[in-house]
Formats: sequence, C-alpha cells, structure tokens
Amino acid sequence: MGTLQINILGTSFAIQADESNDYLETLLAYYSQMVKQVENVAGADALKTAILAGIMLCDELYKEKISGKQKLPSDELNELERITLSLIQKIDTAIK
Repeated sequence: MGTLQINILGTSFAIQADESNDYLETLLAYYSQMVKQVENVAGADALKTAILAGIMLCDELYKEKISGKQKLPSDELNELERITLSLIQKIDTAIK
C-alpha cells in the first residue's frame, strides 16, 4: 500500500492506495503536467483547471481504449492462440 501527499492547485491532502509509492508519484507527476498545460487556458481558477485536466485525461484514456492500443504482447497472443486451438481440437474430438 502506498501513500501520497498531494499539493496541487492550492489544496493539500494525503491519500493511501493499493499501489506503490513510485506508481502514485508517477501519476501525480503526470497529472501535474496536465494541470500546467491547462492553467494557460483556465487561468487561476483552480476548479476549472482541475475539471479541464480531468476531461483531458479522460479523453486520452478513451482514445486509447477505442483505438485498441492496449493490445497484448505478441508472445501472450501466441500463447492464447495455442490454448484456443488446443481447446478447439479437444472440443472437436469430444463431439465426434
């Protein structure tokens, strides 16, 4: 379980999550980067900045999801194909 102290947009609080501290720090750094990009558009309004950064991150996630970029590595695909073909063969044998 990791802990993270968040200091962003004039707000400070701590969280705990079922992830490592390094992972949480990486997420915060990425979010902070997104916030800095948005601050140029939203100005000093922290709520607008946080909302726009959240929407931009959702946009990234959704585009990744629909584009299918979260594909399995080829070795995992090969293993899945081997297992699938084996199961098909066993089913064919069982129904004959």
